[in-house]
Amino acid sequence: MVAAKEHFFMTAEEYLQWEEKQPLKYEYMDGEVYAMTGGTIPHNTIALNLASTLKNHLRNKGCKIQINDVKVQLSEQGPYHYPDVVVSCDERDQKAFKFLQYPCLIIEVLSPRTEAFDRGKKFRNYRQIETLQEYILVSVDQKLVECFRINDKGVWELYSFTEDEELRLESIDYNISLELIYEDVILTNETA
Repeated sequence: MVAAKEHFFMTAEEYLQWEEKQPLKYEYMDGEVYAMTGGTIPHNTIALNLASTLKNHLRNKGCKIQINDVKVQLSEQGPYHYPDVVVSCDERDQKAFKFLQYPCLIIEVLSPRTEAFDRGKKFRNYRQIETLQEYILVSVDQKLVECFRINDKGVWELYSFTEDEELRLESIDYNISLELIYEDVILTNETA
């Protein structure tokens, strides 16, 4: 998904009330809103592949797997973000209706317009979530997945996976091949 900044300020409470009446989804950060516009077919296919396989793996294990349309709340004052895929296995999120607060895994599929934001400020925001164990960035330009995982000392470590490798998701005890992540995705010069 692509974020486009709108130029007006509001409180988090005003944002939540206002967004319910909007035809588009908006992320909220520091009093400003960012419209979430459509992504590409490869972007959507990657997110769908991930969500599908995670749903199968986590079936009947007390976890919620959400894609694109569910926001994550970092605090009552925000920010509020819409990850491409989010997993929460925390019982406090089991009855959530409007947003998740306690995810263990967040996945963003990178696009050229949002990559710097996803790697920078958005990741800094996500690191405030005490339950978050892994943050995954998936490229649409090449078969490349980056996994940021918090270690037992509270330091985020980076692991990169390419082509014929498997991504290890420790937060949900699961391995997934890059072949499955990129199934039905055609990487072309236009995608790159």
